[in-house]
Formats: sequence, C-alpha cells, structure tokens
Amino acid sequence: MDRSLLLITIGGELAALDSAAIRSVVELEAITPVSRAPRHIVGLSALRSRAMTVVDCRRALELPASDARGPLAAVVELDGFLYALQVDGVEDVVPFDGEPAEIRAHLQPGWARASLGIVETIAGPVLLLDPARLIEGPPERKAA
Repeated sequence: MDRSLLLITIGGELAALDSAAIRSVVELEAITPVSRAPRHIVGLSALRSRAMTVVDCRRALELPASDARGPLAAVVELDGFLYALQVDGVEDVVPFDGEPAEIRAHLQPGWARASLGIVETIAGPVLLLDPARLIEGPPERKAA
C-alpha cells in the first residue's frame, strides 16, 4: 500500500509525519495563551471556526526554544479534537511504502519517546513521529 510522508524540520532535524494523519498545513495567526497548560502547549488557535490546541513540537521533544520558529503547523485530529503541531519548517511530501524500522541509534529522550521508527525516504533516513506522543508532551516532572 502506497503512503506518503510529510517531511518537517524540528530543532534543525528532518523528521516525518504520516500524511494520512495530517488534515492540513497552516500558517498560524492568532494564538491565545491558556493559563496553567503544560509547557509544550502554546495556546489555542482556530481553523475554519474550530478551536485547535497549538503544540510546540520543540518543547514536546524537550529541545531548546528558538526564536527562529515560524508560524507553520501540521494540523491533526485526535479523538475528535484538532491539534496544530507547530514545527520549524515543512519541507516536502514524499512517497513511502513499507513499515518503520527499529531505531538502532541512541536518541535524546524526547525523540525516543515520540518516534515510531525510522523510515527510508528519497531524502534519506528520517524518524517517523507519532502525533499523539507529541500532543502528550514530555512526562511531568515533580518538584523535589
């Protein structure tokens, strides 16, 4: 079965999302902050009059923040709710046929938690990310 992947960049790294999970790619405009939200939740925005939660993928992957991040987001729907996965860049849509392979390299904890495996694309090998794990974000850290 032929599939396609959306190639994205996060923290200077090329990664992929399964295109079947992507509803659209948007430029975010107004984002309304939400008090007491987890650190990786930027706030709320709207897409065609539907509210969506904006997720900072850098923070979800426990990467350093960057001022260079643009307003691009891949929109996914999970359990009836819309989420805008804010990324640094959207590169291309590429074909993919097969299943993700096991990752045999040591990854930083955020990448390891959010990755489904490694896929070979025309752009080279990339990590296939699970949108649900990005939305979940990093584990909560308890104060000592």
